Amino acid sequence: MKFDSINPYNGEVVGSHKETTKVELTKILDTAEKTFEEWRKVPLGERTRLIAKAGQVLRDNVERYAKVMALEMGKPIVEARAEVKKCALVCDYYAENAADFLADEIIKTDASQSFVRHNPIGCVFAVMPWNYPFWQVFRFAAPTLTAGNTGILKHAQNVFGCAAMIEEVFDKAGYPKGVFQNAFVGHDKTEMIISHNAVKAITLTGSERAGSAVAQLAGKYLKKSLLELGGSNAFLVLADADMDKTVATAVNARMMNAGQSCIAAKRFIIEEKVYDEFVDKFVKAVIELKSGDPMEENTQIGTLARIDLAEGVQKQVKESVKKGAKLLLGGKQKDAYHEPTVLGNVKPGMPAFDEETFGPVAAMIKAKNIDEAFELSQMSNYALGISVCTKNVKKALEYVDRVDDGAYFVNELVKSDPRLPFGGQKNSGFGRELSRDGMMEFINRKTVYVK
Repeated sequence: MKFDSINPYNGEVVGSHKETTKVELTKILDTAEKTFEEWRKVPLGERTRLIAKAGQVLRDNVERYAKVMALEMGKPIVEARAEVKKCALVCDYYAENAADFLADEIIKTDASQSFVRHNPIGCVFAVMPWNYPFWQVFRFAAPTLTAGNTGILKHAQNVFGCAAMIEEVFDKAGYPKGVFQNAFVGHDKTEMIISHNAVKAITLTGSERAGSAVAQLAGKYLKKSLLELGGSNAFLVLADADMDKTVATAVNARMMNAGQSCIAAKRFIIEEKVYDEFVDKFVKAVIELKSGDPMEENTQIGTLARIDLAEGVQKQVKESVKKGAKLLLGGKQKDAYHEPTVLGNVKPGMPAFDEETFGPVAAMIKAKNIDEAFELSQMSNYALGISVCTKNVKKALEYVDRVDDGAYFVNELVKSDPRLPFGGQKNSGFGRELSRDGMMEFINRKTVYVK
């Protein structure tokens, strides 16, 4: 069996990858386990040198790696280049900070010595999505491998070309064979991998459904799991917000990567005093966005990654309109392309409010005041991130403790940063990536006590 990568813009096959057989998969797992015993002994200074070199490999090959992203999942080439460069930054971050993060943690007790030693745990199995095919992998791999673990990647089937390129990055950087390996397999091999003794933990970024399935397997085999799942982020526009700046931020927050991001703003909750002004300016700004071939420099909106994904978004739009939402812009879909769409008069009970819309669809929701705006923001099964736009920063900070979300951004779109922990609550998953937290997720924090 083989997996074809299909360009969602024109339907052409841009790559073909042979499925990893069970025999080959067993070898990959055995290799990861064996390699770990040697890799964990490699001095941290050498591991940080290698992750820094991986960052340089990324910078040296920006165009090659960006092109495969654009071809495989329709990301505009300009955004794809930025993604590769961001991956290099996360490599730099852990190269510079791993020694501090992994240093012994001295704790005073009645012992003559007591401290926490940070040891790697073994092989970490990563199940990764297609929407940010390089970034999602590197934000797991950079801290995990630098800590002394090995990794096995099962990427989304439509971006196996990206997976091959990522393995190439680590090979070119000089990593020992077996530290990072790909497995070109479908979901049917997931349990075989998780059940193997080599695998000590699982990290998954993906859908709620995928996260639930993997979490069940992790529990069955008593393996630690980290889940980064969906989101339906609220973007609050308060009456005193700087409207022009807020609109520019809002359009970027919703339409980047054609809206295919867990942390994209999806529900725009606007105080009624400025609702009409914000919606009018937002629609006008979206009209100016250029759709087209992801490989062209001036394209801002590409296709969705697959036809079925665009069809799913179209179904949500039609059902929301049927339930009373007003179609203010767009609304049409052809093949993998979905027009940038703005829905007004969105209320709880509509798919555009209740569900995660993974595409270029903005839901406009009117709130009577700031308190109702925050109440509406929390009417969701997801709790990944929230943006609050206002000139009164002090007032905005008073509401931080009222929300369940894992991120609270004032006058900015929710975004991931290597220096800050990233993760959500509720149906958005559990655990944290990035910063020190991301490295500690796959570490044995070993207590050492000397009487």
